[in-house]
Amino acid sequence: VAHPTSGTISSASFHPQQFQYTLDNNVLTLEQRKFYEENGFLVIKNLVPDADIQRFRNEFEKICRKEVKPLGLTVMRDVTISKSEYAPSEKMITKVQDFQEDKELFRYCTLPEILKYVECFTGPNIMAMHTMLINKPPDSGKKTSRHPLHQDLHYFPFRPSDLIVCAWTAMEHIDRNNGCLVVLPGTHKGSLKPHDYPKWEGGVNKMFHGIQDYEDNNTRVHLVMEKGDTVFFHPLLIHGSGQNKTQGFRKAISCHFASADCHYIDVKGTSQENIEKEVVGIAHKFYGAENSVDLKDIWMFRARLVKGERTNL
Repeated sequence: VAHPTSGTISSASFHPQQFQYTLDNNVLTLEQRKFYEENGFLVIKNLVPDADIQRFRNEFEKICRKEVKPLGLTVMRDVTISKSEYAPSEKMITKVQDFQEDKELFRYCTLPEILKYVECFTGPNIMAMHTMLINKPPDSGKKTSRHPLHQDLHYFPFRPSDLIVCAWTAMEHIDRNNGCLVVLPGTHKGSLKPHDYPKWEGGVNKMFHGIQDYEDNNTRVHLVMEKGDTVFFHPLLIHGSGQNKTQGFRKAISCHFASADCHYIDVKGTSQENIEKEVVGIAHKFYGAENSVDLKDIWMFRARLVKGERTNL
């Protein structure tokens, strides 16, 4: 199913030779390829089975209770509860990322049903680059559960961007009430824009950089999704998420994949230099990393081959 549930989207006419963002491997229909080419995202309904979703949920709860402590895992809290005294539970953790050493969660990145579609964007040699399980909390009233509009490529020191794709799977029903994804169709055709922290009165979560100069008149599409639905999207697509207005925690699991034929770049002197300084500073503080570590070194630590043969990355 190519079409989201809100907003006006386009599925223009393409000649196969004009395809830039998808590869011909007989998985995507012609309609799906046209849709992704024009809009930069594609929703596949009911892709991940309920049983797998439940296993990921169980493992996340074990991490919250500190029953398992995967190597390299980053645990994050919302800025409004960062100093709270919750007992170890999902109520104190809003995101875990870099779960490449957690065998149970990392299963998501190797699911055949996920990789089948990832290969349509990256080709057959696939690296899992960045992993997250997001546990968007009920908003405290300060709107800090929002995620500012951004482009994921801002965080990535590897290229080309057209061989990178995110797989993002809803772990329950997600709509505008609990903070669904919002995307700006077609913005994947643009360039990487400068990012920094938005000036929000209630505060902004760590690493939640946002675009500084996007146009307000862009069409926005809110992705209403059911458990197991998965959206695949380009790293230049402008997207974010709204606040969670419910009393529950909205969960999703995701991985950014890249072709193993991608290569690393030096971000010094570019608009990505600010995120490099922040990431390297965090690595130095928490892991005692040497000052000579750069963004490339950190991403090399995270990267895992999940299909095919390793080459550049």
